[in-house]
Amino acid sequence: MQNPTEILPGVIFYSYLSKQRKDKVGFFEHSTLVLQVSGHFMMETASEKISMKQGQMLLIRKNQLGELTKMPLEGEDYQTLVISLKEDMLRQFALEEKIEIEKKYPGPPNILIPQNDFLKGFFQSAIPYTRYPEEKITRNLGMLKVREAVHLLLYTMPDLKEFLFDFSEPYKIDLEKFMLSNFHFNVPVEKFAQLTGRSLAGFKRDFQKVFGMAPRHWLQERRLAEARHLIEDRQKKPSAIYLELGFESLSHFSHSFKKKFGKAPTEWLY
Repeated sequence: MQNPTEILPGVIFYSYLSKQRKDKVGFFEHSTLVLQVSGHFMMETASEKISMKQGQMLLIRKNQLGELTKMPLEGEDYQTLVISLKEDMLRQFALEEKIEIEKKYPGPPNILIPQNDFLKGFFQSAIPYTRYPEEKITRNLGMLKVREAVHLLLYTMPDLKEFLFDFSEPYKIDLEKFMLSNFHFNVPVEKFAQLTGRSLAGFKRDFQKVFGMAPRHWLQERRLAEARHLIEDRQKKPSAIYLELGFESLSHFSHSFKKKFGKAPTEWLY
């Protein structure tokens, strides 16, 4: 696999993938527009699965965790163009366009954008940027392409105004419900704190009240308990589940599992 090329650093990325790979987790700090050039893309969050094929566009809401599957199809490479819609750019856009929102966005966090001639034209016009990332024209026009994307999204789906221009901080959400749905994502405790609308100190304090232990200890215990259930009751192979449960490596998972339950994961299979 080649690492994603930064066409416009921090804003526009081009991803090329020559074989199947499932990233453990992606954290979308900013709202993100993904244009599928070729291959198949799937994102799984705690609440939904969404997939995308060649020629489609997906708008992903900020502050989300998701497992990403990127798969080339027979006879073609996997390719995506990713545009990060950063808040500072959106704030400037809202100021210049005199955009105001009166309510929080009530819809789904991930949206497949319906096709129209304008978006199809934008899609085709963006492809050359992936082929010539070092060209001066790319640097000069890159932000114009990002702003064009925002204009076309609003033209296609006016209700996206609340989606894109909600600049409020994440509100304090139900900690127990969130952690029970997202414990398997391998992200730092600091990210969990951010996503639940808390400072790190506030997150640790609330976590102790809810679960009676520190976050890292609880995450380890919860992941190992889920692993035992999947192996013992559903006969899942350790090699098939350790990444999905947030462990860095199979050896680390096996060592932790044996330390907790007294036997290696494979010994629970029958």
